[in-house]
Amino acid sequence: MSIRSYFRLALHTQMLPLLESGEETLVGGQAVMEGVMMRSPHSYCTAVRRASGEIVTEESPLPRVSETYPMFKYPILRGVGTLGQAMWLGVKALKFSANVAMADENSKDGKPEAAEIPAWVMTANLVFSLLFFIVLYKFVPLWLTTQLQNVYPVIENRFLFNLVDGVIRIAIFITFLFGLSRYKDIHRVFEFHGAEHKVVFNFESGKPVTTANAQSYVTFHPRCGTSFLLVVMVISMVLYTILPVDGFAAKFAARIVLLPLIAGLSYELIRFAARKRGSLLAMMTAPGLWLQKITTQPPNDQQVEVAIHALDGAMALEKKQGGELVIA
Repeated sequence: MSIRSYFRLALHTQMLPLLESGEETLVGGQAVMEGVMMRSPHSYCTAVRRASGEIVTEESPLPRVSETYPMFKYPILRGVGTLGQAMWLGVKALKFSANVAMADENSKDGKPEAAEIPAWVMTANLVFSLLFFIVLYKFVPLWLTTQLQNVYPVIENRFLFNLVDGVIRIAIFITFLFGLSRYKDIHRVFEFHGAEHKVVFNFESGKPVTTANAQSYVTFHPRCGTSFLLVVMVISMVLYTILPVDGFAAKFAARIVLLPLIAGLSYELIRFAARKRGSLLAMMTAPGLWLQKITTQPPNDQQVEVAIHALDGAMALEKKQGGELVIA
């Protein structure tokens, strides 16, 4: 595996939380390298277009985490379980797409050669991504706010401290997103992300899922992972403010320990907002939709075709299992 391929995989791994909603709905999905993963209630299918133009797929049954582990049926916990499964599935789909990309890179005489990313490479990549997330979004904002507090003592106020900390975190997040969007490979992922959203909207409308119909919809969807991460950051600001914790080390530890709780609370808010579009809480998710102007881009017809192919594969497997196609 070349350094370029590893770097590309690392960047795509960083995008996983932005591209996967993780909610137990009728259909949902995620963009991957040159493709889209679509999931139905009990199945998923990843469709990737090879350099030759051929679309290859990987599909499998996928029981809901709440059906396998009943404890994840309850509020807050259901968010933790569902998001955990979504990340696991996202990594699996990303690995499949990366294997296809490697096979195309290693092709001889126009014929792709089978390739498989070693398990240790994926593990190292995930560990790096997790550490990167903690450093960039937990350590750096806290450290910068602490330095500002030394210059402006008024920031010692718990409310102001966490407000500044949160604003810095969001600023880093938006800057990081914008910078990545300038990278050609990630821009294409954002186009497939837009294709996934358009096809989901098309399916939810009840109209026949076709390229022309899908292209008539917008790319901004309320259940997007981009919206979720922004909600996570806002809820973090509120939760950190009410914590009676002082000292840099204690604050940093609390930010890590509380990650599951914050994720669970954010999941519940996004879930409610998706169903109650006109509510006050739904208005809190609006900035996430605006941010999707970066993380989703208008796809071409070929990209929409891949997303439809993935959806058809997931739904066909769902029907074989006799699953009831109802919204969770």
